[in-house]
Amino acid sequence: MIDTHSHINFEEYKENFEDFLSDLQNNDIEKVIIPGVEPSTFNEIITLTEKYDMLYGAIGIHPSEYKTYTEASEKEIINGLSLKKIIAVGEIGLDYYWEQDTKKEQKEIFIKQLEIAKNYHFPVLIHDREAHEDTYNILNDFNLENVIYHCFSGDTEFAKKCIDKGYYIAIGGVVTFKNAVNLKETAKIIPLDRMLLETDAPYLTPVPYRGKLNTPKYLKYIAQEIAKLRNIDVETVKQKTTENAKRIFKF
Repeated sequence: MIDTHSHINFEEYKENFEDFLSDLQNNDIEKVIIPGVEPSTFNEIITLTEKYDMLYGAIGIHPSEYKTYTEASEKEIINGLSLKKIIAVGEIGLDYYWEQDTKKEQKEIFIKQLEIAKNYHFPVLIHDREAHEDTYNILNDFNLENVIYHCFSGDTEFAKKCIDKGYYIAIGGVVTFKNAVNLKETAKIIPLDRMLLETDAPYLTPVPYRGKLNTPKYLKYIAQEIAKLRNIDVETVKQKTTENAKRIFKF
């Protein structure tokens, strides 16, 4: 399996990191994509991806970190895209849950980073929290080839709109939560060729480990829940989502 969004560069994972990666491989994890959040994370992500074969990275500035977007950080993003193991722009987008008073600033850096992705023909990892309409409308202006809605939080109708545009929807640990009714319904209707798996570790740990530190090795519980919801074999979910990731990111 491929975890398409996991912050394993965070401090929680640094002790015995090589043993940690070996444990992932022993749990059927083939590759992990580490997303950028703000410029201070870029070099660390680049270093990890260059050192370990199974790790890949994305470079981008999270909407909550909009103040860190400067001419210098823009150059860092562009320079990062020239590296072999950096395979996407992200995570970028809009967050109206945490940052309700900064919509204008968020939109400005979102558009700038989408322009970079379009100019350099890179996939984008989209962060969209309580900003569905604005995120969708801005994306609609760019006609990007590979758009991945990270940690999808919309309803089935919004999912259908995204699928109609050719976007991919990444499902994380929330789908295993008992009260995640919308996401469970969404997981039933997404075409398998438009679905990806992610953990968003260290956040959103799936059942049965909810409340504990998340890790890419828990991806299997997400795949199991999706298979259960769709009444299909879990191996089909693993195979199709892995094929999708390899197609999008051109591993």
